[in-house]
Amino acid sequence: MEKPFKCVTLVGSGFLGSQIAMVAAYAGYKVKIYDPQENAFVKTYDKIHSDLQMKGVTPFVPWEKWEECRDSIEQTMELGEAVKDAQLVIEVAPEIEDLKKSIFKQLGELTSSECILATNSSSMPVSRFEEISGRPERCLNLHFYLPLQGMNMADVMGGSKTLPEVIEAGRNFIRSLGDIPLTVKKEILGFCFNRVWRAIKKETLYMWGNGFVDHTDIDRAWMIFTGMKMGPFALMDSVGLDVVHDIEMVYANESKDSKDVPPKALKDMIDKGDLGVKSGKGFYTYPNPDFLDPNFLKP
Repeated sequence: MEKPFKCVTLVGSGFLGSQIAMVAAYAGYKVKIYDPQENAFVKTYDKIHSDLQMKGVTPFVPWEKWEECRDSIEQTMELGEAVKDAQLVIEVAPEIEDLKKSIFKQLGELTSSECILATNSSSMPVSRFEEISGRPERCLNLHFYLPLQGMNMADVMGGSKTLPEVIEAGRNFIRSLGDIPLTVKKEILGFCFNRVWRAIKKETLYMWGNGFVDHTDIDRAWMIFTGMKMGPFALMDSVGLDVVHDIEMVYANESKDSKDVPPKALKDMIDKGDLGVKSGKGFYTYPNPDFLDPNFLKP
C-alpha cells in the first residue's frame, strides 16, 4: 500500500522505540531516532537481538535484514535535528506525564505545522498533553505491542480535537508496517488490548505479591492454557518491571483506588535493580530463564 509518510522520527530508543524504528525501516521509511544518550539505540538493539535469539523467536523482521535496517536508522542526540524533516513523530518516553508534556511542547516548536505528533504511551490518552503542542488537531495515540516479536497490532486513538484524516493517516501507517490498527472510538485509559492485558497484569501481580501463588505456576498455567511460549511474568520481564510499575501507577492515580496500586514486592524488585531482561534479572534470570527450560512444563 502507499505510504502516508516518507520520514518518521522516534523520540526515545528504549525497548519499544527501537522495535518501532526497526519495523518502520524494514517497511521502507526514512527513520530517525532521538535519544540524549550516545549510542543508546545500538545498545538497545543488541539487547533485543540477543533476547529474541535466546528465546528462539522468529522475528517479524527477518534476521538477515536486521543489520541493514539498523544501519539505515539515523540516531541523533539533537532533538531539532531528529525531527527536522519528520512528517510523523512518535514519542516513546517513560510513562511520566510531565515528561511527555515537556516533549510535546518541544515537538510543537521544532516540527513543521503539518507534522503529526503521536505518543506510544501504554496508558495515557494524548488529550493529557495535546494542547501544549499547539496543534491538538494533529495529535493521536499510536501504541505498539512488541512488533519485532510478531505482535502485529497497534492501538489508534484520537485526542479531544484530532482530525479524522489524522486518525486515518495513523491507521494507514500501522497497516503499511504490516500491523493491524485497533481503532478506539472513544477515549479510554489503556486503549484497546492494553486494557485487557492490564487486567491480567493486575490480577497476576496481586496473586504473586500477596503470596497466594508463585509466579512460575501462574506462567505455567498461562502457557498451557494459551499455548504461548511465555507467561505474564516473563512478558513483564520483557517490557521492563520499572515500565510495568509506572503504567500501573497511571491507573492507580486515575482511580484513586488503593487496590490499583501494584504490590510493594514489585517496587522492592525495582529498587534492587531487578528490572527484567534489560538488567539480566527480574522474575527470571537471563540469558537462561527457567521458562525456556524444556522441563518447565513437565510434571
